[in-house]
Amino acid sequence: MAPTSTPQTPFGRVLTAMVTPFTPDGALDLDGAQRLAAHLVDSGNDGLIVNGTTGESPTTSDAEKAQLVRAVVDAVGDRAFVVAGAGTNDTHHSLELARAAQDAGAHGLLAVTPYYSKPPQEGLLRHFTAIADATELPVMLYDIPGRSGVPINTETMVRLAEHPRIVANKDAKGDLGRASWAIARSGLAWYSGDDMLNLPLLSVGAVGFVSVVGHIVTPELRALLDAHLNGDVTKATEIHQKLLPVFTGMFRTQGVITTKAALGLQGLPAGPLRLPLVELSPEETEQLTRDLAAGGVQL
Repeated sequence: MAPTSTPQTPFGRVLTAMVTPFTPDGALDLDGAQRLAAHLVDSGNDGLIVNGTTGESPTTSDAEKAQLVRAVVDAVGDRAFVVAGAGTNDTHHSLELARAAQDAGAHGLLAVTPYYSKPPQEGLLRHFTAIADATELPVMLYDIPGRSGVPINTETMVRLAEHPRIVANKDAKGDLGRASWAIARSGLAWYSGDDMLNLPLLSVGAVGFVSVVGHIVTPELRALLDAHLNGDVTKATEIHQKLLPVFTGMFRTQGVITTKAALGLQGLPAGPLRLPLVELSPEETEQLTRDLAAGGVQL
């Protein structure tokens, strides 16, 4: 059974978009995934996103995705939300992934804006509605125009929020003005999907984070959130500023690459990457180490 949710925080407040560990030969590492999931929840995460872009979803098979959901639910599903990425640029395929995630025990779905195809807003509306209609699971939209090519406009967000199972949005749009209007008008639970903007988005109405740096600094993210909720703006700002080197270092290149490198430096399950992603160079690893150290991360 999943933790108790509320309309304001349907998936909790602090979630990490989890990498998918692989074995040295590139196979799915289910044991490693369970150990990493347990570590992340022990560190203070309310939930985990599996099979998202950070989980290398473009290079995992449908069968691997279902296996991963089942393994993570078995490991932590009684104490954390397990939200499964189900979005693709093919609506029919997305429906298949959504149903498979529900069958595997997921507590919710993450549905990214269809990428590359650049559909109009009516196409987005029908796509997300079809996913929400496909299962009984609550849905978090994922608005990331920098990767998908198309934003979810505020009017579309408002219309999507009318669906009883579309309950949240992961915002990686990088536009605080648009976020402010969309939060006010849609009533969706808003999650920051851009670590550098975690604190600014809280200030305009976000309820929490879907983080990448949560792999290594969840306690600090939790402290930042708690300080904000308690009205201690000074402390929240201090934590935000302390984490700036981490936010910067983890995104000097593609985030999955740096995250797996950071986990490896800490002796946590991660493993290799699948092409087209490639490992950090020795020079990049040295820079990442300096960045993390500057942000107070112990390696």
